[in-house]
Amino acid sequence: MRFVFTFLMVSLLAGLGAQTTVDFESFGLSTGAFLNGSDGSGGFSSGNVFLPNSYNDEFGSWSGWSISAATDVETPGFTNQYSAFTGGGYEGSTTYAVTYTAGTGSVIKLEGEAAGGVVEGLYITNGTYAALSMLNGDMFTKKFGGETGDDPDFFLLTVKKYLDGALSTDSVDFYLADYRFEDNSQDYIVDEWTYLDLSSLGNADSLLFTLSSTDNGQFGMNTPAYFCIDNLTTADMVSSTAVLPAKSVSVFPNPATEAWQVDWQLPGEAEARLYDMQGRLLRVNRIVPGNNRLKAAALPKGMYLLRLQNESGYLLRRLVKQ
Repeated sequence: MRFVFTFLMVSLLAGLGAQTTVDFESFGLSTGAFLNGSDGSGGFSSGNVFLPNSYNDEFGSWSGWSISAATDVETPGFTNQYSAFTGGGYEGSTTYAVTYTAGTGSVIKLEGEAAGGVVEGLYITNGTYAALSMLNGDMFTKKFGGETGDDPDFFLLTVKKYLDGALSTDSVDFYLADYRFEDNSQDYIVDEWTYLDLSSLGNADSLLFTLSSTDNGQFGMNTPAYFCIDNLTTADMVSSTAVLPAKSVSVFPNPATEAWQVDWQLPGEAEARLYDMQGRLLRVNRIVPGNNRLKAAALPKGMYLLRLQNESGYLLRRLVKQ
């Protein structure tokens, strides 16, 4: 039922329009450098987002966000808190953002044209500090899976949104590590940049990122509360939740073997998103007035959900691949 609800939220709220991708390269960091807020700036602006930072001069500590070009994937422990476990940014870029959630979560605020609109998604990976802690354990944390490898451990990121001062009840979850599989060979710690679709959260003023783990102690979570992001994309417009007339589109044949023909009968382009029945986004296509071909041949047999959206609203179609 959760996936069905997630899909409905995607269908109702995700928008179409201009986009801005924040890749953090504008900070001009050299390899190995980082910005942790020690200048008292209180955060970092890039594109249409602001990443708050809280720096403590007395202890030289920080929480919230830092900007990093660190590359160390081997050194364990707190001294290596700025490195991504990938050794760099998305697709080999230099710079990315790293967060320490400090128990209460980290926030990204939307600004400019993105304010009040949709965040399409972003790329996520583990920080080296957290990844090596989970992989090997240390004096403060356990090795994920335990001595036998059978402990059902996990490290979970949960994303919610604020809109008009209210925190959403809907959320998007992403496992930074998951050892809950019966087959231990399927256990994993994320070690590459992985895309997380956030469009299901809909219109937002800001995003809240929180972490949870199965490794907890007297003072809360033992797993280091760090992860890294890159290439955050905002839709830069408030999405419409109006339902378009059913006659706006016809899709045939349905069921289909090779392709569905999507006959878009409204002026202007639309965006078509194809989801499987678990709510996972499989494909994004631009739809133009008239007949459009949506390939089906490479898809497994089964049922799919198609969401079509323009600036005026959205509509849904359930598709079947034979």
